[in-house]
Amino acid sequence: MTVLHTRALNRATLARQLLLDRADLPVRDAVAHLCGMQAQEPQEPFVGLWSRLRAFDAGALSGLLTRRHLVRTHLMRRTVHLLTAEDVLAWRARHDTMLRQRVLGTYRSELDGVDLDELAAAGRAVLADGVPRSMTGLARALAERWPDPGPRALGEMLVAALIPMVQLPPRGLWRTTAGVRNVPLSSWLGCEIDPPAPDGSDRVGETLVRRYLAAFGPAATADLRAWCGLAGLPAAVAAVREELVAFRDERGRVLLDLPDAPRPDPDTPAPVRFLPAFDNAILGYHDRSRIIDDADRGLSVAGARVVLVDGRVAATWTVEADTVIVTPLRRFSRADRTAVAEQGQSLASFLSDEASNRVRVAASPD
Repeated sequence: MTVLHTRALNRATLARQLLLDRADLPVRDAVAHLCGMQAQEPQEPFVGLWSRLRAFDAGALSGLLTRRHLVRTHLMRRTVHLLTAEDVLAWRARHDTMLRQRVLGTYRSELDGVDLDELAAAGRAVLADGVPRSMTGLARALAERWPDPGPRALGEMLVAALIPMVQLPPRGLWRTTAGVRNVPLSSWLGCEIDPPAPDGSDRVGETLVRRYLAAFGPAATADLRAWCGLAGLPAAVAAVREELVAFRDERGRVLLDLPDAPRPDPDTPAPVRFLPAFDNAILGYHDRSRIIDDADRGLSVAGARVVLVDGRVAATWTVEADTVIVTPLRRFSRADRTAVAEQGQSLASFLSDEASNRVRVAASPD
């Protein structure tokens, strides 16, 4: 079995994630290709798409949200993702059990004795009036019936697990600050989510395997599980296994992939890229060593925005007073520093609507 070294996996990941060369794709198609984008921080997907698309227009993303072609909802790993309407309708039912289990993992004692089906029915009855509600507002409407769990536990279970919900615009629109208001997904999109297959097959799971590998492969089944949070995919993997090719990584893990997916030459140059907080190019794997050093792994879950240099996390970045500030994690060459500064200037211009192109690259660590 062919061994794919870390650099080969890195270049494959960059190619699949549209980070090796910016793509000429419409925004909706890019979000679909990426299997959604992590979006609990509402403005972050704009940076993620700016780094991936050659002619990204922030207004196009906002328009897709207001026209209901894209939605913000809890899905993979119980985190808020930006997804196409078609994908969330197709995939949501497959995630139901995982979402319940993850909320219970946090609030099991608070929700002990609560009939979750009864709670879901009561929540839907409250929401039937069509009024958007915050998580706390929905929970308080049911607090008299379930006084013990508290609004946080009730609200998390209702909004993140029991009732497929959408976070309404203006939250998630470009350069807009807004609180979370939720409505049922079915009422926002005008149709119900797809039910599980009546014959017990797992066509959605099989689709998730193929789509994940197209956007993240080559990858191990543990990586697939880390991305989606679903434990019950071995049967789906087995069902499509004959369609796939296999490799090993340097640690000996079996990696699966689509046979015709891009696997660029490991020596392919990788441009500087600025990634937003919680980008799935990093979080979409159990073994993230293809893109981030183990010593820096904590950055990927701490919400740090990172800079890729030669395809790997090499710095963090923030914005202060319309200035992009880059803090290297390792020594930059003169060429690296120049490339980072140039991309930082472009990012500052994008984030400020061309009011500023200021960037400051801090000194490299010793």
